Amino acid sequence: MRRTVPLPSATAAAPRAAFRRGVREGAPFAAASLLLAASFGVLAVDAGFPELAVVVMSAIVFAGSAQFAAVTIIAAGGGPGAAALAATLVNSRFLPMGIALGPSLPGGRWRRAAQGQAVVDASWVMAARPDGTFDRHYLFGNTGIQYAGWLGGTVLGVVGGGLLGDTDALGFDALYPTFFLVLLIQEMRKGRGRGVAAAGAAIALVLIPLTPPGVPVLAASLAALIGLRRTHRPVPPSPTEGAT
Repeated sequence: MRRTVPLPSATAAAPRAAFRRGVREGAPFAAASLLLAASFGVLAVDAGFPELAVVVMSAIVFAGSAQFAAVTIIAAGGGPGAAALAATLVNSRFLPMGIALGPSLPGGRWRRAAQGQAVVDASWVMAARPDGTFDRHYLFGNTGIQYAGWLGGTVLGVVGGGLLGDTDALGFDALYPTFFLVLLIQEMRKGRGRGVAAAGAAIALVLIPLTPPGVPVLAASLAALIGLRRTHRPVPPSPTEGAT
């Protein structure tokens, strides 16, 4: 008698299909992550960080902007406390992102917290559904391939950085600032954040020659917090509202 293998149900197949789609659509972001991580690996080693520590940092932290901020501050002579605080401020955007994602994750608080570690900017945006919920399986696939790109790129930068010669001449030190400058320009072209960007730049320029490394970054971040508060300030109702 011929033995038949049962086909997976639609309920079981849907999460796998969403995961694969997340991997496929996250591939371009993984390629960009690999290049940025390679630059991070090179710069961190050049700044005096042990090679293994650089790879472990990428494996555990997995937050490019925070890692670059911490390494830059320490390399410039700042203390670990300033570096940690700067990295925390940079990553504070994940707090509201996690609050929005939470209801779409199953299980208790610790299980949801573990699943929430898969949140990165691109996957969070792409996993969002029109009804405000999130496809967690798509999120896992999209972030998973980006994690592989980030970790692999860090290893590539750590191992191969010495073969590249003068990395400053190749512009590695400008790669990540340029990436964030592009994001800033895109936001400003939409008419958002111009005053906040100008205020943050002014604060940093004034404090750079006067304060220890890391302090200008922290102080400039206050401009973003003030701008966020102004953006979400409630508008008082007009005198005619509620009169009818």
